[in-house]
Amino acid sequence: MPTKVNIVLDDDVKSELERLVESGMRSRIINKAFRQELQSIRRQQASKHIDVLRGKAKTLSSSVIVKLVRRDRGR
Repeated sequence: MPTKVNIVLDDDVKSELERLVESGMRSRIINKAFRQELQSIRRQQASKHIDVLRGKAKTLSSSVIVKLVRRDRGR
């Protein structure tokens, strides 16, 4: 269910939004932009988490990786 919120936009952003996006479509545009930005933030956080995990894991050679993948695939 949609929720009405108050946000503060910079004057230039508000002016462009009003000039470029017709009334009635602005909330959709803002929601889409927020979703894209939130997805970007989630990806950055996941990448940082993977970097931390990568630092804790031991390094494997290509041949070991291939062997493990083949084993897991049942070959």
